Amino acid sequence: MRFLFVHGTGVRRERHDALFALVRERLGERFPGAEVDSCFWGERFGAGLSAGGRSVPGTPEGADGDEEAAEWGLLLADPLCELRVLAEAGWAGEDREDDPFAMPGLRPAGEGVLELLHRLAGAPGADGADGPGELRNLLDGTGLAAGFRPALEAAAGSAEAARAGARATAEPQARELATALARAVTAGALAGAGADADCTAAERDRLVELLTTRLGGGARVPGARAAAVLGRLALRVTTQPVLNAWRGSLTAGATPALGDILRYQARGAGLRAYLRERITARPGPTVLIGHSLGGIALVDLLALAAADGGPVPGVELLVTVGSQAPYLYELGALTALAPGSRLPYGFPRWLNVYDRQDVLSYLAAPVFPGDPRVTDHEISSRQPFPASHSAYWKQQSLYERIERAVTEAGTV
Repeated sequence: MRFLFVHGTGVRRERHDALFALVRERLGERFPGAEVDSCFWGERFGAGLSAGGRSVPGTPEGADGDEEAAEWGLLLADPLCELRVLAEAGWAGEDREDDPFAMPGLRPAGEGVLELLHRLAGAPGADGADGPGELRNLLDGTGLAAGFRPALEAAAGSAEAARAGARATAEPQARELATALARAVTAGALAGAGADADCTAAERDRLVELLTTRLGGGARVPGARAAAVLGRLALRVTTQPVLNAWRGSLTAGATPALGDILRYQARGAGLRAYLRERITARPGPTVLIGHSLGGIALVDLLALAAADGGPVPGVELLVTVGSQAPYLYELGALTALAPGSRLPYGFPRWLNVYDRQDVLSYLAAPVFPGDPRVTDHEISSRQPFPASHSAYWKQQSLYERIERAVTEAGTV
């Protein structure tokens, strides 16, 4: 009996050798007389950047980072982040007890801004954005109408707004608070709309301007405290130079893993031919074990061969581990099988192993209902993704289930 291990996406020589050594050791413990071989395809059929990554846009030399886009990136992730800065940091010299010009009993200017916000959010006597006018038209035209009132209510009811309002004692601070609240509401509406939003930067800025005016503010205050803090944070986290560096490293880093999948989908025939050559190089019976993309390629190969009337000789059992083949079949993206078609006569027994924590593993039996050749088996590595996608190989339960499947297939 012979085992042939086919690795998954993104694997290159060093990783393959370490992984296969583990698989060979564990299989050898349960099948002492079996031949355990590997089909390393990563360097020959895997993806690479043929032009050295020149397709990745960069920043022209000397160009400034897009701080505005970076700030809005932070706001979309957390619409209240600017308010949180004001609530926690406040303003320099805000303590009215230290202000010789403070009027006794005078309420903070920020409280007036909060009153206007609550009125917009639906307090008696407010029309919010329900009436005709530019604000209403803007919300309707950008797809933000449905999320506008929830965003208003979220900002108005937040502890951050209340705290910042109490700390905004002077008019310049109140104007900054009005702008921060307007940006929070706008960001909340944008985040709520998600992909349904159809809003340009100019429309976004006009919405902020209209809201700021309704809250008693004006233009964004130069040198505003929250804006400065948020701007510095955005510069450190998401400005264009950083994004370009991150994009370049991400593209290069993702090339083996994602690139192998894309390359296989476009030019998988070469890999399938290579697999067939390796499978038939030794007499059977052969158990094929395919991880991730390796499992996809094996399913394609075996199904195509069987459909053509010539099953791959010697293959008695297919084991896919953490494979996306069932999902691609449902999508209509599996090369060998159209959605709804059955596995052809001559396709071997198929054990499909998955882990619920592995988001790249899928069930095979439900998409081939009634086919006795297809069995799913769940393994729990108790690892989060992406570690769970590679954690199968140290699980004794995997090899126990393979041993049982081999016995059921009659190959021992």
